[in-house]
Amino acid sequence: MTTVATKTIPAGTAGQSSYSSIGKKILMAVTGITFIGFVSGHLIGNLQIFLGQEKLNAYAELLHHLGGLLWIVRGTLLVFLTIHVWTAIRLYFQNRAARPVSYRKQESIEAGVTSKNMIWSGLGILLYVAYHLLHFTFIVTNPEYVGLTDSAGRFDVYSMVILGFQNYLISGIYIVAMLSLAFHINHALPSLFQTLGLNRPSVRPWLKRLGTLAALLFFFGYCSMPAAVLLNIIKLPGGGN
Repeated sequence: MTTVATKTIPAGTAGQSSYSSIGKKILMAVTGITFIGFVSGHLIGNLQIFLGQEKLNAYAELLHHLGGLLWIVRGTLLVFLTIHVWTAIRLYFQNRAARPVSYRKQESIEAGVTSKNMIWSGLGILLYVAYHLLHFTFIVTNPEYVGLTDSAGRFDVYSMVILGFQNYLISGIYIVAMLSLAFHINHALPSLFQTLGLNRPSVRPWLKRLGTLAALLFFFGYCSMPAAVLLNIIKLPGGGN
């Protein structure tokens, strides 16, 4: 008779690991909801570029008048996004360490690829947010934007965005970043609701459809702006290029 050696995991340790994993998932869900809310509001505001220079610049000036409150929102978002990505990385390696070797071999290729890609897409989004702030908010990468003003003497956000997206490299990076965002939301939105308790088998297919719909709306909504600039649908004031 052959004796198979087994490794016993203390009940307390297993319980702590389980609660730790649940806590991390809830933290990711909460920070994820915050980020999706911001991305939704940001898209609605930015789409005003299709309404013309006056509308977008008036909206930008309204945000500017929020002063410190706007910076608190931006800072909170950046902190939440960093926490979200860091927690996802820790959870990924925690789950890998908790699985027996035989289970790892049986893990589906799709699940493995999705988990890894979620981390990479999350890191990509975080890096792009940092670049986006340097580009359009702090105006570090393109200091020539600083002197842009409209006829009302306001900072000309409308022209700044058009000048930015006229650069094929900037538009390309933006579109790739939005593709990462769409991929991330397509998987994350259903997972978010399941973490918060909507986990019935009858609901899961609808959650997946919701994730796909949201991903498509965000992708085409955000990408419509650089596409419109590159196709010369949206032009600089006075018809300039």
